[in-house]
Amino acid sequence: MLIDSDSAAAARAGAPSRFSGTLLDILDRVSYARIDPTVIDDPIYKLRYKAYTREGFMDHNPEEICIDDLDRAPNGMSFGIYIDGRLVSSIRLHHLTAMHRFSPSMKVCPDVLGPMLDQGTTFIDPSRFTADHEASLAYPALPFLTLRIAAMASVHFNADLCLALVRPEHGPFYKRVFGSERLADVRTYPGLHFPVALFGATVESIRGRVAQRFPFFLSTELERRQLFSQQVTQGTNQRISASARTAYNNALAALEHAAGAPLG
Repeated sequence: MLIDSDSAAAARAGAPSRFSGTLLDILDRVSYARIDPTVIDDPIYKLRYKAYTREGFMDHNPEEICIDDLDRAPNGMSFGIYIDGRLVSSIRLHHLTAMHRFSPSMKVCPDVLGPMLDQGTTFIDPSRFTADHEASLAYPALPFLTLRIAAMASVHFNADLCLALVRPEHGPFYKRVFGSERLADVRTYPGLHFPVALFGATVESIRGRVAQRFPFFLSTELERRQLFSQQVTQGTNQRISASARTAYNNALAALEHAAGAPLG
């Protein structure tokens, strides 16, 4: 059995913390689906709209959806996150490269990211992270379940950095969890009524310290391939079950087999 280095490092780190164990339990009920960007009435666009208008972050519109030009960018993809089959949150990603320069962070901070792209640096740029209000109250750790998508994409696409264009007050969370550092000063994003700041974490940092502290970010190659390499056909959003427990247990079993005795 081929075990990736991230899962092996997490298994060697010992038993998951109580917090991580709880997240792994919830992930057993979680699935992800990549949505078809041509279906403009997909529920995730309405989820975005409700989340932003509830907080006064965007203007109302008669369609009651939140969608923009970047949703159909060739390097973009959006996902719904489901618990027990119910949509609880959503997130959008862009794989930012020298060939494909479409992303929210590039729209706001081209002076910062452009030269890095010219030098060959690649990024995962998450955005439109929104959650159902009731679900966010029922599952306080929902941000971790949602951002797991960004962590998986960073590994799948072998990116150099994972970005976070977020409200400045959210910066400490990304620094604490991912080791993110601030890359640009406070700016504005078109159509949103709050300031944003750009943060970035090296994927090496995410794969090393984060996987050991938060094993629920682990995933199998199969899950990543199904989420990021699948062809999305109109009207069918394939639900992919979270594989964090499988990745962790497989690594633990492999290490125990090699050691000839249970670990820990």
